[in-house]
Amino acid sequence: MPEVSGSFLDDTPVEQRSRAAIWLSRLEGPQTMGRGPVFWAVVVLAVLGAAIYPQFTNPFAVGNTAYFMVWTFMAMGLGVVWGYTGALSFGQTAFFGVAGYAYGILTINVGAAFGFTWVALIISVALAGLIALLIGYFMFYGRIRGVFIGIVTLSVTLVFETFMAQTAGPQWRVGDARLNGFNGMSGMPPLTIPWFGGDILLYPGIGLYYTLLAMVVLCYLGLRMLLNAPFGNVLVAIRENPERAEMLGYDIRLYQMLAFGLGGALAGLSGALYTAWGQYITPSSMGLTAAALPIVWVAVGGRRDITATLLGTLAVLYAFQTLTIYGSQYALIVMGALLVFTVLVTPDGLIATAMERIGRLFGKTRR
Repeated sequence: MPEVSGSFLDDTPVEQRSRAAIWLSRLEGPQTMGRGPVFWAVVVLAVLGAAIYPQFTNPFAVGNTAYFMVWTFMAMGLGVVWGYTGALSFGQTAFFGVAGYAYGILTINVGAAFGFTWVALIISVALAGLIALLIGYFMFYGRIRGVFIGIVTLSVTLVFETFMAQTAGPQWRVGDARLNGFNGMSGMPPLTIPWFGGDILLYPGIGLYYTLLAMVVLCYLGLRMLLNAPFGNVLVAIRENPERAEMLGYDIRLYQMLAFGLGGALAGLSGALYTAWGQYITPSSMGLTAAALPIVWVAVGGRRDITATLLGTLAVLYAFQTLTIYGSQYALIVMGALLVFTVLVTPDGLIATAMERIGRLFGKTRR
């Protein structure tokens, strides 16, 4: 697979470039929208605007925005699995719940001293990723494809929810952590930062906001580099024509399994961060409605581009929360109508379509 050259490097042969320079060149490539100084200037301005945002608003709005950022990891993971690999998955919320409960159990039993919350976060994300890899192994090496992937992943999600919902009795506990069934697990500490004189607790506020902002930016840039690497090119080849990709010598099942594991790990990151954000996790986070919402976020934004997925998720989350003022049932109806409109009118996603037209307006091609 040929190396992708970007605007960050000259025509120096690949053999003479450093590994870091090669990865930096993959910030731009055929699998992601946006390139050139104008695009990156807009990105920098957006990050700077997000950085100064807490100085011009109230603490509630800051905590609420941090809540929105928590969900972006799961959406970007679904974008990799569905948009780039072509496997529609309803299992993101299952991995979200697994990591959320794992984080709660670990921190309730061990505590938050000496930054253990970050260790618990890493373990929780790794657990979610491993379970996703295991499920992906049986699905893809079992030659499950098409709509049946959605059926299997939805079944896994509902099994997890059903199991956790019946853990209300006192016997359902792991050490000091009670699962509490549909009442949910609570009492786990927020993220902490070890510091002289005691740990700093990152309750929903400015500290957590900046931590999440940095994580979102790093995750976004990392995914851009990965998707423009040969790995991402193969994923797109599998999405477009799996038979041809297999005939070219690629083990498409391995690539699908790895992409599914990455998506599960990112969903787990959202789950652990959500639990740390609210010090609470409940089986309803793995319910049917919860499993469908990420599909709406990614479809409306644009499932085939990671930038559109990120922007669309933030926009839809804000709109959904605004609509819940008038009742959650109305918000769900509007979200459903928005999904139908997107599928029928702009199948590439509202944000992705808008980005493409803006690019053409300025004389830039989409890819």
